[in-house]
Amino acid sequence: MSILVTRPSPSGEQLVSRLRALGQVAWHFPLIEFSPGRELPALTDALDALREGDLLFALSQHAVTFAHARLQQAGRLWPTAPRYFAIGRTTALALHTASGIDVRYPTDREISEVLLQLPELQTIAGKRALILRGNGGRELLGETLTRRGADVTFLECYQRCAKHYDGAQEAMRWQARGVNTLVVTSGEMLQQLWTLVPLWYRENWLLRCRLLVVSERLANLAREMGWNDIRIADNADNDALLRALQ
Repeated sequence: MSILVTRPSPSGEQLVSRLRALGQVAWHFPLIEFSPGRELPALTDALDALREGDLLFALSQHAVTFAHARLQQAGRLWPTAPRYFAIGRTTALALHTASGIDVRYPTDREISEVLLQLPELQTIAGKRALILRGNGGRELLGETLTRRGADVTFLECYQRCAKHYDGAQEAMRWQARGVNTLVVTSGEMLQQLWTLVPLWYRENWLLRCRLLVVSERLANLAREMGWNDIRIADNADNDALLRALQ
């Protein structure tokens, strides 16, 4: 098995080095990179507006990383008044490490539907909810919180930007290296990979690879695009991906 990991840095490199330590052949091919979000300058004011019992959500580690850097730059601490929530374990750990505050998160699946089932999020009418995220995503979370009576604000902490490659050159290289397993953790990256690889390589190599994804939604998208050999990891973090790859 020769594995191509398309996760961005640093989690992509971390997964590759863990796979190599286990004797696997693995390569890193990040499809996106991150830059500061357009709304980051509004972060301190948005946090100042949160009162006792209001809600603060982090939707990825990157949202936490960029927000924390911004607060440090401003010489500010994370507020203690709101209740803290994260989309999953890895993000919760990053937020807890940055803020020192307890973070609630769903333990079984890192998706909005499961996060919204937490008991603390059932009766929230009149609360403010600040959602720290990248450029777009998780609309369901905002819509549901609004429906439950919360006053929701999204704040773009970072932007995902596609990295540019010569598709034919890359496809030739990965096929020559015998890559037969792909790790893809978002629909955006799956679409990008499919578009990047020219038709001949797509049919003769890309769609013949085994694909490891992180949700049923992503698996359905992959089937529509032409993949047949698809596995779903039980979570989106590197530990779960590693278990699925072994």
